[in-house]
Amino acid sequence: MYSASSQPRPYRVIISGGGTGGHIFPAVAIANELRRRQPEAEILFVGANGRMEMTRVPEAGYQIVGLDISGLQRRLTPQNLLFPVRVFRSVRKAGKLLQDFKPDAVVGVGGYASAPVLLAATSRNIPSLIQEQNSYAGLVNKLLSRRVDKICVAYEGMGKFFPADKLVLTGNPVRTEIASSSRAEAQAFFGLSPIKRTLLVVGGSLGARTLNEATAAALPLLRAAGIQLLWQTGKLYYPKAAAEAAPFAADRLQALEFVQRMDLAYAAADVVISRAGALSVSELCLTGKPSILVPSPNVAEDHQTKNARALVEKDAALLVSDADAQAQLYDEVLRLLSDPARQQQLSHNISQLAYPNATTAIVDELLALMDRA
Repeated sequence: MYSASSQPRPYRVIISGGGTGGHIFPAVAIANELRRRQPEAEILFVGANGRMEMTRVPEAGYQIVGLDISGLQRRLTPQNLLFPVRVFRSVRKAGKLLQDFKPDAVVGVGGYASAPVLLAATSRNIPSLIQEQNSYAGLVNKLLSRRVDKICVAYEGMGKFFPADKLVLTGNPVRTEIASSSRAEAQAFFGLSPIKRTLLVVGGSLGARTLNEATAAALPLLRAAGIQLLWQTGKLYYPKAAAEAAPFAADRLQALEFVQRMDLAYAAADVVISRAGALSVSELCLTGKPSILVPSPNVAEDHQTKNARALVEKDAALLVSDADAQAQLYDEVLRLLSDPARQQQLSHNISQLAYPNATTAIVDELLALMDRA
């Protein structure tokens, strides 16, 4: 249990939520920006026990407290029967945290843990802010939207989910340095030819089975077309993908378990194949990369498809469904790689959707809430 420091501090903030990198990384970015501007600020994270935030947040240098909370399963399970009890206990524990920590504001980024914390905070009239990453609002954020003071969103048209008078269009917090590396540096880092076109495939940090299977099948086509490849496979899929890519190593078709230097990977790429998670989409906007999005079908409310369509409607990306990827994805890739004018058009349009100052704007709203209070 957290015990608050006796030393007075200008600001105390609780940031709640997590479950996936798409919630955790924005939360850490907000905390980092707040600490940069207010080094004396005291920041406490609240997550769900057993979820990835319980390790990732301490790795980022912040203290975190876990709640015993999880989502409802789609079928009748013992966990579902215990759900009301866990919610009650989590709200009670969150209330005790608020009483001990005495925050000036609470931020919810989505995920299981944000609900009990925001419920407890709004019941006590503590200033509260939601950061919604997706173009289709999450259930927790929709339910809590009328209780909180401010809602920072990454897409236009979110008034269909949230009260319009609380909305601020800020974009998603992403690392702005991801767009700062040079192509020459990237080519040297990955051992790429400066005269060949480059395809980057990213299926998220864990990898994506559909993208990996489609890419493995397309390796002979890429070699024949003279295209080089950076293929992030994810840890689970890497041994098989590495064996499949080994015969093509001389053609600079590389399978990589994880790409640590994504700034260089984006800088090297002419075209990107990606899932359509909120942060991936925000990074593509910031880097201005011509992209083919293959939304994951295994997410709540099919929100990745909605993220992708928000770009497609502005002619800022191409979309291939997960079900069609095996048959259609690499035909689309080869067409785009052979059409520089189309690449330039997509690059221009997606760049118009970037919010390079998103983190600053969100912290501006947070500080304004605390100042008014």
